[in-house]
Formats: sequence, structure tokens, C-alpha cells
Amino acid sequence: MRILYVEEHTESCELLTLWLGGSGYEVVPANTISEGLNLARSGAFDAYLLSSWFADGTGPELCQAIRVFDSSTPIIFYSALTRDRDQEAAMSAGAQAYLIKPDDLEKIEPTIKHLIGSGHAKCSSP
Repeated sequence: MRILYVEEHTESCELLTLWLGGSGYEVVPANTISEGLNLARSGAFDAYLLSSWFADGTGPELCQAIRVFDSSTPIIFYSALTRDRDQEAAMSAGAQAYLIKPDDLEKIEPTIKHLIGSGHAKCSSP
């Protein structure tokens, strides 16, 4: 399974790539919204994993942009922002789950499996 992980912090990208890679996932990292959006448009992914803040915009903005061309692939936020309004913004933008860094690290894989297994996922077309 292929996951696009859009995260501004390189260390977090590396950690999640190793964490999920050890379970057989192919993680494609991106560090900006524009890079993430280009990859999302050009590749087939089983899930998107997004952070909340970037130098070039916000995670909810990226989520909305992805939903324009891919309405069904699961989008999961993995963010350090814990306020209800941040979670509501992500969910309103089209996400199916919101996990908190670093506490919910071990919930990422089960959340991906649940969302893909429940029929929310299909690979987006290039």
C-alpha cells in the first residue's frame, strides 16, 4: 500500500517512513503543500497522511485541494495541534481521522487499515 505523507519536518517524515515501512507500506514523503499536491495528482495512493502547518499554507487547505480531484482516498491528519477548532477544520476539509503527535503514533497504522478496510479508499488516478 502506498501512502503520501506531507510533513514540513524532515525528521517526522523519516520516522514515519521507517515506522510504516516496517509494516510493508510504501511511504512517499513531501515537505510542502505544493510538492504534496503535485505528488497527489501524479500518483496512485491508498491514503494521505497530512500535517497541519507548512510554510506555503495549511493542511486543511491541502486536504480541500486533494478533495477536488480525489473524493474517496482516506485522509488522516497527524498533527501537534490539539485544539478542537484545528480538528474540526481538518474534518470539515474532508479528512476521515485526526491523530495527535506524538501520542497517537501507534494509532496511525490501525487507523489506515480501518479506513482502507471500510471501503473509504481507492487509489487516485494520475
